[in-house]
Amino acid sequence: MKHENYDVVVIGGGPAGISAAVAACRQGCFTLIVEREEILGGILKQCIHDGFGLFRYKERLTGPEYAFREQNELNSLPVTVHTSTFLVDICREDEGDGFLMTFVSPDGMLEVRAGAVITATGCRERSGRQIFLHGERPSGIFTAGQAQGFVNLKGYLPGKRIVILGSGDIGLIMARRLTLEGAHVLGVYEIKPEPSGLTRNIAQCLEDYSIPLNLSTTVKSVHGRGRMTGVTICRVDEKLNEIDGTEKNLSCDTLILSVGLIPENEILDKLHVPRDPATSGPEVDQDQMTGLPGLFTCGNAQHVNDLVDYVSESGSMAGRAAAEWAEGRKYTHKAGASIRIKMNRGEGLLYQVPAVINPHGSDPVFYFRAAKTMDGGRLSIKDGRGDEIFSKSFTFLKPPEMERFSLPVSFFQDGSDEFYMDLEEVV
Repeated sequence: MKHENYDVVVIGGGPAGISAAVAACRQGCFTLIVEREEILGGILKQCIHDGFGLFRYKERLTGPEYAFREQNELNSLPVTVHTSTFLVDICREDEGDGFLMTFVSPDGMLEVRAGAVITATGCRERSGRQIFLHGERPSGIFTAGQAQGFVNLKGYLPGKRIVILGSGDIGLIMARRLTLEGAHVLGVYEIKPEPSGLTRNIAQCLEDYSIPLNLSTTVKSVHGRGRMTGVTICRVDEKLNEIDGTEKNLSCDTLILSVGLIPENEILDKLHVPRDPATSGPEVDQDQMTGLPGLFTCGNAQHVNDLVDYVSESGSMAGRAAAEWAEGRKYTHKAGASIRIKMNRGEGLLYQVPAVINPHGSDPVFYFRAAKTMDGGRLSIKDGRGDEIFSKSFTFLKPPEMERFSLPVSFFQDGSDEFYMDLEEVV
């Protein structure tokens, strides 16, 4: 077994991981980035549509173009990169506050010690079994990401007559992509009364191509043995229960699932890192540090973002903070690491990140989603005494579209042991 030592180790080589490694290295840290695939870039490699980089690079880039720019930045720095490498174990060192990790790589087993670790492991798609899709198990059922990989990377068309379940952004983009490749997309079926994807994708991917969007509708069952022959769709009520008598059979050979993403954090189970139930990711402070000092997380492993620019931003924040932790140049290397003020969440918010604040940390950047669509909303933050310390108005809010704002950390240095954030509709 080989042995290596680093200041900072980044697990995951997508946009968040690359940005984190770049930031840590620029702080002067000896940095390693580990990726399980053969090539860095994460999901961006197969996202050939544009719209990436509007905030970070002030240009409309495709996914590969965005990844290429990040990799060029990484390649200009002395960062060690291990690809086709898998993490099999991670634990605290017996002495000190560092971490000990075991990887399996093309060259064999590798043991790595690090002063700080950043997880940038992204997210995975929900499968048909996770949404209790009934029927046989014929071929022709794909997640939207699988279908995207088949078309954009391998040049294979997964089917000719296609039904899409769920209106997540990847599903919407694939509706357009498959139509351009000659397939007939019968429609997009969303169980909720509102679409899950961005407004721009509804317009550009469905409306521009006359692809119907059916809300409050789901796939009740799939048909066929060997290859799919069709699906049964039905309407649902306000509690998402199927409505008897609304069933309709559709003849199709392919069902594509765009039914949600799950942050991939199973590697942290052994470390018992506190999770935020609203995001399914680790609970972090404004420096992206989890409840385990020295362990940071960023990107979609923390919460599912709707823009890659924000993924890279959180990676950069995590990289800087992890470097300062590893070198002992920040509050987190001292007793202040345990100071975590809870940010309580009101019913108007689906979630907000960070979920805790360290009053000795950096100026926090907040990301949040509204719990429901609002024509106008007012966000407020109150201290432990109930006094409002900040408010901000928004003209239009909807759950699929994440909002962002920043505040000076001095707002949270009044001695309160908790704060309260809520969003209320303003008519």
